[in-house]
Amino acid sequence: MSTTVPGSHNALLARFNLGGSGHTVAIKDCIDIQGMPTRGGSAALADAAPAAAHADVVRRLLNAGWQLTAKANMHELAYGMTGINDWTGTPVNPQDPARIPGGSSSGCAVAVGAGLVDVAIGSDTGGSIRLPAACCGVIGFKPTFGRVSRVGAYPQRSTLDCVGPFARSMDLIIDAMAAIAPGFDRAGASAAQPGARIRLVATNSDAAIVAAMRKAFDAAGWQGESVTLDGMQEAFDAGMVLINAETFAAFGHLTGRGKLGADIEKRLTLAGATTDAAVADAEKVRAMFTANVDAALRDADALLLPSLPQLPPTLESVRNGGSVLALSSLVRPFNLSGHPALSIPVPLAGATLRAGVQLVGRKGEDEKICALGLHLEQALKQAAI
Repeated sequence: MSTTVPGSHNALLARFNLGGSGHTVAIKDCIDIQGMPTRGGSAALADAAPAAAHADVVRRLLNAGWQLTAKANMHELAYGMTGINDWTGTPVNPQDPARIPGGSSSGCAVAVGAGLVDVAIGSDTGGSIRLPAACCGVIGFKPTFGRVSRVGAYPQRSTLDCVGPFARSMDLIIDAMAAIAPGFDRAGASAAQPGARIRLVATNSDAAIVAAMRKAFDAAGWQGESVTLDGMQEAFDAGMVLINAETFAAFGHLTGRGKLGADIEKRLTLAGATTDAAVADAEKVRAMFTANVDAALRDADALLLPSLPQLPPTLESVRNGGSVLALSSLVRPFNLSGHPALSIPVPLAGATLRAGVQLVGRKGEDEKICALGLHLEQALKQAAI
């Protein structure tokens, strides 16, 4: 049914043909495809049995006539932000091969950015769709928590994780959401948004990225003002507590066997020390921060902020011990709160790289965020003419 794929930008683990003749799509290796093992990018799961059934998201794509063509590579156990994987190979960033592709849905972002597939389906627990999308110059969408079924996706139990699409255009993001999210309103997701009210969230991001965001905002013709969103750091910290607790609950049994990457072994072992009290405190922060985001959106259509506070670091700097924790500081909080969030690439003055900016909307209003992304995409194209 499948063949391994040496090379291929290391984005894809296997090539196959399953389904109809519609859009081509790659599926992250933590989402079940019937008859194929789901290995989570980890040698510790190398001997996993073939999946007995399709994940819900896979079944819906097949029912919509899509063409599944590949398994996408990933950061081991979806537990990292760099996308570096020494067992399956590290996907090559199509924007700049010297830089990290971002994780954990690294293969998805690279496969889309390199034109290997039309769309990829990944997962986002702490920025794992939006972060690699921003690194690789493509669009990535984290739906509202619970909007897209996670049945057949790993870890099986999560209060943070969302399944969502990558693509090179908003039309394809909308197509994907219409296929995988029951009840998704395609017309609403394509509605014009010329007079939208958008609040620009103040962040401690590189000046060039902030300038790119402001230029994109101006090109869109939107109205709004800058705001401070209280609790971002607390939400980031609480999100880390919960992802540690939930990842250990799912994969802690794999430690101590000598089959995990050294970094994952260390982090997962430490995660096992997460206390019930820390989890309870994190849940209090979740309630506080969710209320803050809801309040900021009460009289606005969306929040706008950078996806990453700076450009992705080089592979060399990360391998030499450079910290990447701050890379997810602007994306992880919205996993905690559960709001829909879209990362879309924008031009960066004086650079060939594109930066990612993030649109965050009210819970359940995934269509509105897609419509805003489509409007922004069209405005940027017109501004470039």
